[in-house]
Amino acid sequence: MEKIKVIHDAVGHTLTVWLGDPAKEHVCEETAEELVIMKDASGRVIGFELLHYHPSEAPELGLAVETVIRSEA
Repeated sequence: MEKIKVIHDAVGHTLTVWLGDPAKEHVCEETAEELVIMKDASGRVIGFELLHYHPSEAPELGLAVETVIRSEA
């Protein structure tokens, strides 16, 4: 499994999550929900970007990330 990369752009107000290698991005599609989906050449989703992202009114709280690890059955 590849590493997940999370980027919060506080100036541009976006939250970008890469599920794969960003260098393999081939096409982007913007949805009606102000979400951009990034895909590789085979059409596999490798990332998404949430537009107009504001994490909290209290900047000291930062961005919380929860990790859940499941073993293969």
